[in-house]
Amino acid sequence: MESDLRNIAEAVLFTMGKSVDLSQLAAAMGVSKDTAEKTVLALQKEYDEEMRGIQIIRLNDRFQMCTRETYYENLIQVMKAPKKQTLTEIQQETLSIVAYKQPVTRLEIEKIRGVKSDHAISKLLEYDLIYEVGRLDAPGRPALFATTEEFLRRFGIGSKKDLPEVSAEKTAEFKLEAAREVNLDEPREEKAEDPQENVPDGAMKEMPDGD
Repeated sequence: MESDLRNIAEAVLFTMGKSVDLSQLAAAMGVSKDTAEKTVLALQKEYDEEMRGIQIIRLNDRFQMCTRETYYENLIQVMKAPKKQTLTEIQQETLSIVAYKQPVTRLEIEKIRGVKSDHAISKLLEYDLIYEVGRLDAPGRPALFATTEEFLRRFGIGSKKDLPEVSAEKTAEFKLEAAREVNLDEPREEKAEDPQENVPDGAMKEMPDGD
C-alpha cells in the first residue's frame, strides 16, 4: 500500500512537471492530506539518500519534481546554455525587503532603503521574483508586492519561515550603499528599526534564467 502511494505521487509529480498542491496530491492518491504529505516526504528522503539525478522540493504547501542542482553543468552540455541573471545590490536589497515585509508597498520599500526603487521593482517583476498581490485600502490604492513561488524555487527556500536571520552588519552595509546611491557620504540618521524591516545576510546570488 505504501509503495503504491509513493508510485502514485511520483507519477503525478513527474507528469505535471510543475509544483503540485498537497490537496491535489491527496485527491490523486485517495488519502488525507496528512498521509499524502508523509508519503511525498518519504519519497523525497529516498531520492536524497540515493542522490538521484532528480529531486523533490517543497514550496510552501506544494511539491515539485526537478533536476538536482548538482547536475546542472552536465545538462547544459546537451542544451543551449541559459543566460545568467545577476541581481545588482540594489535589486538584492529590494527583493530582501519584499521577502521579509510582504505584502509591502513601493513607498514602504523606499522608506526602508531611503531611495527610489521603481527600477529595481520593475526588474524583479520582470524576473518573476515578486508580483502584485493586491492593493492597499488607502488613498491612491498603492500596489502591494510579495515574493513568488519562483523566488522560493530559485533560492532553494521552502517557505518564508526558511529565510535566514537578519545580520546587523549586513543591514549597516546596505544602508551605506543606499546612501552612496544618492551621493551621500554617510547614511542619514534613522530611528531603530524592527529587525524584520531589515534585509537578510547573503540571501541573494547569481541565478540561471528561468526561460
